[in-house]
Amino acid sequence: MSSSPSNEEVLALEDVSKSFGPVQALEGVDFKVRAGEVVALVGDNGAGKSTLVKVMSGIHHADSGRILFEGRPVTIARPNDAVGLGIATVHQDLALCDNLNVVANLFLGREEMDPGIGHVLRSLDETDMERRSHELLGSLAVTITDVRDEVGTMSGGQRQQVAIARSLLGEPKIVLLDEPTAALGVRQTAQVLALIKRLKEQGHGVVVISHNLADVFEVADRIFVLRLGRESGVYDADKVSQEDVVGAITGAKSGGNGAGGEE
Repeated sequence: MSSSPSNEEVLALEDVSKSFGPVQALEGVDFKVRAGEVVALVGDNGAGKSTLVKVMSGIHHADSGRILFEGRPVTIARPNDAVGLGIATVHQDLALCDNLNVVANLFLGREEMDPGIGHVLRSLDETDMERRSHELLGSLAVTITDVRDEVGTMSGGQRQQVAIARSLLGEPKIVLLDEPTAALGVRQTAQVLALIKRLKEQGHGVVVISHNLADVFEVADRIFVLRLGRESGVYDADKVSQEDVVGAITGAKSGGNGAGGEE
């Protein structure tokens, strides 16, 4: 990896549990993300990955345990709480409007207005939104050349770039990415992985859910394995083999903090 993560824990979950009726989705999970660090969250279907992300993003409220943000206990009871703290989430469905261009998608719901005589007479500040769009996309070195192109005409990799860029408008400290390379081709996947590395270089803490271990080893500093709602292993990506991670995912190998695990 091109740069080392800091030791500052931006987001930390301690002993977090969550159940849905008789189903224990998470049990006693400790999870943390530092500034400038990419943490991959892996596990089989039903392992609890999506539930953990939904707890961090405010869609689900944990039954027990606590969440700390920049060292202080916080309550994340709804998505607005997460956004207010500085946690941005890019869901797998991206939630883009295909019939709108890049600028309109980036600023959807947070449009900038021209100053005018009274609120009724104000119009959208298209010039400033376009300028900011160019600045944001330029800082991320994305492959989109025309911000006035409709998103529906773009490749899967470019659409993912738009969704990630939109999440950064609020200047978050943590970015949660749910299966960002799913269903993408080789070239498009490379574009998205390069963008994840760029987020890390800019100091964001990044959590990536992925089933693709090749992608995980390409970008992750640490790999957190969930199995049946519990931690099955936490590994430094440069000190563990793919076989060990698979073993922790399947239960063939007891993970703990294992080879290359955390202190």
